[in-house]
Amino acid sequence: MFIPLRDENPTRRIPVVTIFIIALNCLIFLYEAISPRGPDYYTLKMGAIPYEVTHFKTLAHLPRLSPPLTLFISMFLHGSLFHLLGNMLFLWIFGNNVEDFIGRLRFIVFYLFCGLGADLTHIIFNPNSRVPMIGASGAIAGVLGAYFILFPRTRVFTFVFLFIFIRVVPIPAAYVLGFWFLMQVLNVGLGGGVAWFAHIGGFIIGIGLIKALSGRKQRRVWVN
Repeated sequence: MFIPLRDENPTRRIPVVTIFIIALNCLIFLYEAISPRGPDYYTLKMGAIPYEVTHFKTLAHLPRLSPPLTLFISMFLHGSLFHLLGNMLFLWIFGNNVEDFIGRLRFIVFYLFCGLGADLTHIIFNPNSRVPMIGASGAIAGVLGAYFILFPRTRVFTFVFLFIFIRVVPIPAAYVLGFWFLMQVLNVGLGGGVAWFAHIGGFIIGIGLIKALSGRKQRRVWVN
């Protein structure tokens, strides 16, 4: 098991957008948690359901928002505290440097575009699914893809747990994120309530988009 804890990649300015996205996700989850209706209600109401998108209609037996709107709102919903904390940890470690590289306004567009693309990737491979999809994982996967391209040799301090071997080890980002992506691919088909194709799609879209945004002026940071 590999869990990234922090990287050695300082930013030039405060990552305002990354902090805002993290705060927004946390506040929304807090509201869901203390609401008398509970998180399940908001998942059913605002989660993105592939069947609705591919069939251009809302399931009548659920208190649903319009399908196009759920594609965006679902990015900010989480089903559990563990789900939320895991996503926000990855966003904080890797999002601040991507934001610093492309700028705040472009990072907002980048994040939302990756999230939307991730949702659509999941929908393409599961067009008739009636299971609501929620979470920031797809958008964050895009951030991971961008970091993979921009800062492949930056060391990421990672918690490594392999049987009796338990240690925090500095590992180049290319290996950490490459291993993460490999796990998404290998887990396809296992189910478990995880939208693996959204993770894969988000990561690939993030790579393509960061290359388009950075062009020939791409700046790499090498940390040995």
